[in-house]
Amino acid sequence: MPFYREEHHFHKTALSDLQGAWANLRDEVVNLHPFENSERLLFQIDEAMSWESVNNLNHMDSIILLIHNIAGRSRAPEHIIEYIQQVQEDLGAVLEDIGDGTIAFHPTKTRKHTKRQPVVPIRLSERDRIKYTRNSTVINWQHPFIRECSAGILSKGNTVFDYIKNVFEYVRDTIPHSRDFQRQVVTCIASEVLKHKTGSCYAKSHLLAALLRAQKIPVGFCYQRLSVEENGPPYCLHGLNAVFLEEYEWYRIDARGNKEGVDARFIPPVEQLAFAVTEPQERNLPEIWSEPLPVIVQALQTHQSVEELYHNLPDIQLV
Repeated sequence: MPFYREEHHFHKTALSDLQGAWANLRDEVVNLHPFENSERLLFQIDEAMSWESVNNLNHMDSIILLIHNIAGRSRAPEHIIEYIQQVQEDLGAVLEDIGDGTIAFHPTKTRKHTKRQPVVPIRLSERDRIKYTRNSTVINWQHPFIRECSAGILSKGNTVFDYIKNVFEYVRDTIPHSRDFQRQVVTCIASEVLKHKTGSCYAKSHLLAALLRAQKIPVGFCYQRLSVEENGPPYCLHGLNAVFLEEYEWYRIDARGNKEGVDARFIPPVEQLAFAVTEPQERNLPEIWSEPLPVIVQALQTHQSVEELYHNLPDIQLV
């Protein structure tokens, strides 16, 4: 691992600790391999330990966040999470020492003329791109309401990243969650959600998808199985989205609306969702559907009030 060289009159403590933490993490992943996404973790760890990352600590920091995110979604063994946290702490210590001048060092010069290869964008197949940008009965992004709203949000940013972030915050913050705000109308179709300015987590995910698809941005639907009252049965599905980002692949976002104890954000590559899976019968369902689940649509179109919906929230049986 080609870490920076330090001037001889400084102690190399923070850098040595960081190098050791990366080695410990990699060894632990290798020892416990195979487990879900272990090969992907090893690939990202090797990327973080590469010369390019060591010479760009901001790049290393981003990869640590991505590694933490992969491990969390994969329900990686507890020791893996602990080692990742140690790496993060040790990197923080190195950055502090750099900032206050405790460490004086220079990048290694053995590959001075090596050019860093540009990040190759990750591409969806044309078939998947069509699949995840499709107009449909529920995700009716071709509706005039959706197009008008999309154009307004688009005018507030300069990049695709800006647009995705602005759409997420628009749906999260300006479309009240029906249960939180005691709005009794049950919405389902994206244009309905926009018209009535309210929706459940499911309905808000429909609107978010429509606004992103209006600009040909691939987006799908994800679900968590959560405890309704956060203390065991009954359980229900919670709806959110996954948007395809060319730098990070599929990235989950949850625009259900923040409140006390809920702080969902758009901060790639870290996923900061509304709810964490904490109980044995809760799950992050791994699938990314191109359309909302039929059981979700049926529930929204069957129940006449938000209160009635709340007492009949859709659930699935774990296999």
